[in-house]
Amino acid sequence: MDYWAEIGARHGLELTVVNPEVDPRFGFMTLDWDGKIRMDCSSPNAMASLIERMTPDAEGNAPFDVATGNDADADRHGIVTPDGGLMNPNHFLAVAIDYLYRNRSHWPQAAGVGKTLVSSSMIDRVAESLDRELVEVPVGFKWFVPGLLTGSGVFGGEESAGASFVTLDGEPWTTDKDGMLLCLLAAEIIAVTGRSPSELYRDLEAHHGSPVYARIDAPATAEQKARLKELSPEDVTVTELAGETILAALTNAPGNSAPIGGLKVVTQNAWFAARPSGTEDVYKIYAESFLGADHLAQVQAEAQRIVDAVIG
Repeated sequence: MDYWAEIGARHGLELTVVNPEVDPRFGFMTLDWDGKIRMDCSSPNAMASLIERMTPDAEGNAPFDVATGNDADADRHGIVTPDGGLMNPNHFLAVAIDYLYRNRSHWPQAAGVGKTLVSSSMIDRVAESLDRELVEVPVGFKWFVPGLLTGSGVFGGEESAGASFVTLDGEPWTTDKDGMLLCLLAAEIIAVTGRSPSELYRDLEAHHGSPVYARIDAPATAEQKARLKELSPEDVTVTELAGETILAALTNAPGNSAPIGGLKVVTQNAWFAARPSGTEDVYKIYAESFLGADHLAQVQAEAQRIVDAVIG
């Protein structure tokens, strides 16, 4: 709490801490989807009180231009707008990248856009429109650190609402996720553009398409999870996914060649990635389609069949 007060005072921001209560039991939190208290600032259930506060009244007015939240160690961010509610983390990452690369004139032109393999391909399309190199790495913020330190990558973001970027003049800022930084960026975007991040994401959809993204779990034994971690691209023998030609089957990240601990399959308008859970007898299927929810469901079903076939 004290950090936000100091930031507001030092920079002259019209900033309000809507709930100044400090409670080690987190009793002020609304319950997450499973009835548990979880400091997940990307969850509509955990963020329900802030979402409700930001709902416009009958005249269309909301109490704030933007509301934000962080988890307990402030390395993740949640962005709530009057016109869009709680933003999907992938959506805000895409808006942040598009805004930053257009408004940071001192950033190196050759600096790449960092994303994890399970983040939205909207980021790929935004990077291409900006004529920036896409640097796709395995899950884990540590993979962005070399680029952030050397300036070869000035932004790194994860689909789980964690990101950071370099300073205004391109110098290193953090070597880990910085949730407060992304919250302040949301306010900057509104101040500079006069538009909400939700509205700007709708612009990106108009230019690049509207992806549908989801994550599901599939059952797997310990032996099957171990095989999934050791797959090679040659293990995938099918040539199509949900009616589209498979363009790539990846077991190493294209951005740094590091093993991804699973499999990613890519087509022109869709992809899926499968990774074993470290704590449960399941593997996780991340998937996205630019062709709608029905196509996404087809991608998910075929993804499970493909993975089950290669892990036995």
